Amino acid sequence: MSDLQHLLERAEVLLARIENHFPAPPLLPDWQNVNVSAFLWRKRNYRQGEFQAIYHPHRIRLQDLQGIEEQKQQIDRNTRQFLQKKPANNVLLWGSRGTGKSSLIKALLNEYSSQGLRLIEVEKHDLIDLPDIVEAFYDSSKRFIIFCDDLSFEKDDASYKALKSVLDGSISAPPNNVLIYATSNRRHLLPEYQHENLEAQMIDGEIHQGEAVDEKISLSERFGLWLSFYPFKQDEYLAIVRYWLKNLGIKNTAGEDIRRAALQWALKRGSRSGRSAWQFAQDWVGAK
Repeated sequence: MSDLQHLLERAEVLLARIENHFPAPPLLPDWQNVNVSAFLWRKRNYRQGEFQAIYHPHRIRLQDLQGIEEQKQQIDRNTRQFLQKKPANNVLLWGSRGTGKSSLIKALLNEYSSQGLRLIEVEKHDLIDLPDIVEAFYDSSKRFIIFCDDLSFEKDDASYKALKSVLDGSISAPPNNVLIYATSNRRHLLPEYQHENLEAQMIDGEIHQGEAVDEKISLSERFGLWLSFYPFKQDEYLAIVRYWLKNLGIKNTAGEDIRRAALQWALKRGSRSGRSAWQFAQDWVGAK
């Protein structure tokens, strides 16, 4: 009997070691919970991934995002198509910092969470888990946007290949209730070098890119909708400043003192962006 007990104890130790290397699938949240619409995919003990509920998501509204009307209209239309179970595209939002790329995706959640939209934020270093993440959505009636913020990759990054596979390229079809919305300062998500353009060849009058350039373009091309964001012109920046000042209770926003201070604020930061406008308004109102 003692030998059997000893064997069982050793078997339990062995099973525990095996489970550490082959963790169980993540526990799924209650997707139907109307009070929780945003989640963060987070690694536990650097091995097991799980969906962590976000109980206090950013409450920015679509109407708060000024100066990007065309981009806002396109991504809003695409998202409504998705919620209505019509064809819709994965979206790449790329361009200058502080112009509203990430805020736009957060505002969509605020606008459509009551219609079944759920937002799953996945950090760049966890993108290698994308196949496991999307597997959790197959049997759900909700609609999921996987949010990847500030993406950029190095050439041999494994997470880059995982993203390519989920977007389009794996033998396994992704569930039709999932889209990927990603933001980046780079249009092609990977660093581009001058020497790579020298690999281009002219064949029968047609330009053929080198293999390195083709590889980089192949990832961004998997996003069906590209939205470009550029630095605001001075008048656009000042209009955003006035918008936020009014929201913070300032009635007279047309004063020359405000205009001069707002332009100096942007000059110091080297950026006329929506973020700079918001930060100036916070500073101006808080100092009064």
